[in-house]
Amino acid sequence: MRPLIGLTVNEYVKNGIPGEFVGQDYTDGVYAAGGLPLVLPLTADKEAIVELANRLDGLILTGGSDIAPQLFHEEPRLGLGEISPLRDAMEAMLIVQMVALDKPILAICRGIQIVNAVMGGTLYQDLLREWSGRLQHAQKAPRDHVAHSVSLVEGSRLHALMGAPEVMVNTFHHQAVSALAPGFVISGRSHDGLVEAIEHPGYRFIVGVQWHPENLWRKYPEHARLFTGVVEASRARAQSLQ
Repeated sequence: MRPLIGLTVNEYVKNGIPGEFVGQDYTDGVYAAGGLPLVLPLTADKEAIVELANRLDGLILTGGSDIAPQLFHEEPRLGLGEISPLRDAMEAMLIVQMVALDKPILAICRGIQIVNAVMGGTLYQDLLREWSGRLQHAQKAPRDHVAHSVSLVEGSRLHALMGAPEVMVNTFHHQAVSALAPGFVISGRSHDGLVEAIEHPGYRFIVGVQWHPENLWRKYPEHARLFTGVVEASRARAQSLQ
Protein backbone atom coordinates (compact mmCIF):
# COMPACT_ATOMS: atom_id res chain seq x y z
CA MET A 1 0.00 0.00 0.00
CA ARG A 2 1.25 3.47 -0.87
CA PRO A 3 2.04 5.63 2.17
CA LEU A 4 -0.13 8.74 2.52
CA ILE A 5 2.01 11.88 2.18
CA GLY A 6 0.55 15.25 3.14
CA LEU A 7 1.43 18.35 1.10
CA THR A 8 0.98 21.84 2.51
CA VAL A 9 -0.52 24.61 0.37
CA ASN A 10 -0.15 28.27 -0.58
CA GLU A 11 -2.89 30.86 -0.22
CA TYR A 12 -3.85 32.83 -3.33
CA VAL A 13 -6.69 34.95 -4.68
CA LYS A 14 -7.94 34.77 -8.28
CA ASN A 15 -10.68 37.05 -9.59
CA GLY A 16 -11.43 38.04 -6.02
CA ILE A 17 -11.97 34.43 -4.98
CA PRO A 18 -9.68 33.10 -2.24
CA GLY A 19 -8.15 29.72 -2.87
CA GLU A 20 -5.18 27.44 -2.25
CA PHE A 21 -2.73 25.60 -4.46
CA VAL A 22 0.23 23.27 -4.55
CA GLY A 23 2.42 22.80 -7.62
CA GLN A 24 1.89 19.63 -9.64
CA ASP A 25 5.63 18.91 -9.54
CA TYR A 26 5.18 18.08 -5.84
CA THR A 27 2.29 15.68 -6.32
CA ASP A 28 3.92 14.05 -9.35
CA GLY A 29 7.12 13.64 -7.33
CA VAL A 30 5.25 11.80 -4.59
CA TYR A 31 3.44 9.55 -7.08
CA ALA A 32 6.72 8.76 -8.86
CA ALA A 33 8.36 7.85 -5.56
CA GLY A 34 5.58 5.39 -4.72
CA GLY A 35 3.54 7.55 -2.36
CA LEU A 36 -0.05 8.78 -2.35
CA PRO A 37 -0.15 12.60 -2.14
CA LEU A 38 -2.82 14.33 -0.08
CA VAL A 39 -3.16 18.11 -0.43
CA LEU A 40 -3.87 19.69 2.96
CA PRO A 41 -6.24 22.70 2.81
CA LEU A 42 -5.54 25.42 5.35
CA THR A 43 -7.43 25.34 8.62
CA ALA A 44 -7.26 26.79 12.12
CA ASP A 45 -9.15 23.79 13.53
CA LYS A 46 -6.74 22.24 16.02
CA GLU A 47 -8.67 18.97 16.28
CA ALA A 48 -8.58 18.59 12.50
CA ILE A 49 -4.82 19.21 12.42
CA VAL A 50 -4.25 16.57 15.10
CA GLU A 51 -6.39 14.11 13.13
CA LEU A 52 -4.45 14.88 9.94
CA ALA A 53 -1.18 14.14 11.72
CA ASN A 54 -2.58 10.86 13.01
CA ARG A 55 -3.78 9.76 9.58
CA LEU A 56 -0.78 10.83 7.51
CA ASP A 57 2.23 8.56 7.06
CA GLY A 58 4.55 11.43 6.13
CA LEU A 59 4.61 15.15 5.37
CA ILE A 60 6.14 17.44 2.76
CA LEU A 61 6.30 21.11 3.71
CA THR A 62 6.25 23.01 0.43
CA GLY A 63 7.67 26.37 -0.63
CA GLY A 64 5.81 29.67 -0.51
CA SER A 65 5.49 32.91 1.43
CA ASP A 66 7.82 34.29 4.09
CA ILE A 67 7.74 33.11 7.69
CA ALA A 68 6.28 35.61 10.17
CA PRO A 69 9.18 36.63 12.47
CA GLN A 70 6.96 36.35 15.54
CA LEU A 71 7.32 32.61 15.11
CA PHE A 72 10.99 32.92 16.11
CA HIS A 73 10.50 35.76 18.60
CA GLU A 74 11.58 38.66 16.40
CA GLU A 75 9.82 41.74 15.06
CA PRO A 76 9.53 42.39 11.31
CA ARG A 77 12.50 44.09 9.67
CA LEU A 78 13.06 45.76 6.32
CA GLY A 79 13.00 43.24 3.51
CA LEU A 80 10.37 40.93 4.99
CA GLY A 81 7.97 39.81 2.27
CA GLU A 82 4.37 38.62 2.26
CA ILE A 83 3.43 36.34 5.15
CA SER A 84 0.57 33.90 5.76
CA PRO A 85 -0.33 33.77 9.48
CA LEU A 86 -2.91 31.02 8.95
CA ARG A 87 -0.43 28.85 7.09
CA ASP A 88 2.26 29.50 9.70
CA ALA A 89 -0.09 28.49 12.51
CA MET A 90 -1.33 25.33 10.80
CA GLU A 91 2.13 24.17 9.76
CA ALA A 92 3.59 24.91 13.19
CA MET A 93 1.02 22.70 14.88
CA LEU A 94 1.34 20.01 12.21
CA ILE A 95 5.12 19.94 12.62
CA VAL A 96 4.83 19.55 16.39
CA GLN A 97 2.34 16.71 16.00
CA MET A 98 4.33 14.88 13.31
CA VAL A 99 7.56 15.16 15.30
CA ALA A 100 5.83 13.82 18.42
CA LEU A 101 4.68 10.80 16.38
CA ASP A 102 8.13 10.42 14.76
CA LYS A 103 6.58 10.59 11.30
CA PRO A 104 8.84 11.53 8.37
CA ILE A 105 9.07 15.15 7.20
CA LEU A 106 10.66 16.53 4.04
CA ALA A 107 10.88 20.32 4.32
CA ILE A 108 11.43 22.28 1.09
CA CYS A 109 12.49 25.96 0.85
CA ARG A 110 9.93 27.69 3.10
CA GLY A 111 9.62 24.27 4.72
CA ILE A 112 13.20 24.17 6.03
CA GLN A 113 12.67 27.66 7.40
CA ILE A 114 9.47 26.94 9.30
CA VAL A 115 10.79 23.65 10.70
CA ASN A 116 13.85 25.44 12.02
CA ALA A 117 11.75 28.26 13.49
CA VAL A 118 9.14 25.99 15.10
CA MET A 119 11.82 23.76 16.62
CA GLY A 120 13.60 26.70 18.25
CA GLY A 121 15.91 28.22 15.64
CA THR A 122 15.92 31.61 13.90
CA LEU A 123 15.94 32.90 10.33
CA TYR A 124 17.50 35.62 8.27
CA GLN A 125 14.46 37.74 7.39
CA ASP A 126 16.13 39.10 4.24
CA LEU A 127 19.50 37.91 2.95
CA LEU A 128 20.25 41.09 1.02
CA ARG A 129 20.19 43.07 4.26
CA GLU A 130 21.37 40.48 6.78
CA TRP A 131 23.82 38.14 5.00
CA SER A 132 27.28 39.00 3.72
CA GLY A 133 27.64 36.18 1.18
CA ARG A 134 28.21 36.91 -2.49
CA LEU A 135 25.89 34.37 -4.12
CA GLN A 136 22.57 35.45 -5.62
CA HIS A 137 20.16 33.17 -3.77
CA ALA A 138 17.00 34.70 -5.25
CA GLN A 139 17.56 33.76 -8.88
CA LYS A 140 15.39 35.03 -11.72
CA ALA A 141 15.69 31.89 -13.80
CA PRO A 142 13.69 28.89 -15.05
CA ARG A 143 12.58 26.67 -12.18
CA ASP A 144 14.69 23.74 -13.39
CA HIS A 145 17.87 25.83 -13.77
CA VAL A 146 20.66 24.74 -11.41
CA ALA A 147 22.49 27.86 -10.24
CA HIS A 148 25.01 26.91 -7.56
CA SER A 149 26.49 23.94 -5.74
CA VAL A 150 25.83 22.73 -2.21
CA SER A 151 28.52 20.84 -0.30
CA LEU A 152 27.04 17.95 1.68
CA VAL A 153 28.32 16.79 5.05
CA GLU A 154 29.83 13.32 4.89
CA GLY A 155 27.93 10.86 7.06
CA SER A 156 24.70 12.84 6.97
CA ARG A 157 21.41 11.30 5.85
CA LEU A 158 21.29 13.78 2.98
CA HIS A 159 24.78 12.78 1.81
CA ALA A 160 23.68 9.14 1.81
CA LEU A 161 20.49 9.96 -0.08
CA MET A 162 22.17 12.05 -2.77
CA GLY A 163 25.14 9.70 -3.12
CA ALA A 164 27.66 12.49 -3.72
CA PRO A 165 29.66 15.06 -1.73
CA GLU A 166 28.20 17.94 -3.73
CA VAL A 167 24.96 18.66 -5.57
CA MET A 168 23.89 21.38 -7.99
CA VAL A 169 20.65 23.13 -7.01
CA ASN A 170 18.19 25.80 -8.10
CA THR A 171 17.67 28.75 -5.76
CA PHE A 172 14.69 31.07 -5.27
CA HIS A 173 14.81 32.35 -1.70
CA HIS A 174 15.62 35.49 0.25
CA GLN A 175 15.14 34.04 3.74
CA ALA A 176 17.27 31.28 5.24
CA VAL A 177 18.27 29.43 8.40
CA SER A 178 20.29 31.58 10.80
CA ALA A 179 20.62 30.04 14.29
CA LEU A 180 20.08 26.28 14.09
CA ALA A 181 17.28 24.71 16.13
CA PRO A 182 18.42 22.51 19.06
CA GLY A 183 19.10 18.90 18.08
CA PHE A 184 19.41 19.65 14.37
CA VAL A 185 22.62 19.39 12.40
CA ILE A 186 23.70 21.13 9.21
CA SER A 187 23.97 18.70 6.30
CA GLY A 188 24.68 21.14 3.47
CA ARG A 189 26.07 24.62 2.78
CA SER A 190 26.53 26.79 -0.28
CA HIS A 191 30.04 28.00 -1.06
CA ASP A 192 29.34 31.35 0.60
CA GLY A 193 28.61 29.50 3.85
CA LEU A 194 24.82 29.76 3.95
CA VAL A 195 22.94 26.81 5.46
CA GLU A 196 21.25 24.94 2.60
CA ALA A 197 20.21 21.72 4.32
CA ILE A 198 19.48 20.49 7.85
CA GLU A 199 18.35 17.26 9.47
CA HIS A 200 17.63 15.81 12.89
CA PRO A 201 19.56 12.60 13.66
CA GLY A 202 17.27 11.80 16.60
CA TYR A 203 14.20 11.10 14.46
CA ARG A 204 13.29 8.64 11.73
CA PHE A 205 13.41 11.23 8.92
CA ILE A 206 13.42 15.00 9.24
CA VAL A 207 15.31 16.52 6.31
CA GLY A 208 15.11 20.12 5.15
CA VAL A 209 16.55 21.60 1.96
CA GLN A 210 16.58 25.23 0.88
CA TRP A 211 16.28 24.46 -2.84
CA HIS A 212 13.33 23.14 -4.87
CA PRO A 213 13.84 19.45 -5.76
CA GLU A 214 10.25 19.24 -7.03
CA ASN A 215 11.32 21.34 -10.04
CA LEU A 216 14.48 19.30 -10.64
CA TRP A 217 13.70 15.61 -10.18
CA ARG A 218 12.62 14.93 -13.78
CA LYS A 219 15.77 16.48 -15.25
CA TYR A 220 18.22 15.60 -12.47
CA PRO A 221 17.37 12.16 -11.02
CA GLU A 222 19.43 12.66 -7.85
CA HIS A 223 16.78 15.11 -6.63
CA ALA A 224 14.10 12.43 -6.94
CA ARG A 225 15.88 10.65 -4.09
CA LEU A 226 14.52 13.22 -1.64
CA PHE A 227 10.98 12.19 -2.54
CA THR A 228 11.93 8.52 -2.47
CA GLY A 229 13.57 9.07 0.92
CA VAL A 230 10.51 10.52 2.63
CA VAL A 231 8.13 8.05 0.96
CA GLU A 232 10.23 5.00 1.90
CA ALA A 233 10.72 6.24 5.47
CA SER A 234 6.95 6.74 5.72
CA ARG A 235 6.31 3.28 4.34
CA ALA A 236 8.76 1.71 6.78
CA ARG A 237 7.15 3.41 9.77
CA ALA A 238 3.65 2.37 8.68
CA GLN A 239 4.75 -1.24 8.15
CA SER A 240 6.46 -1.35 11.55
CA LEU A 241 3.08 -0.74 13.21
CA GLN A 242 1.26 -3.54 11.39
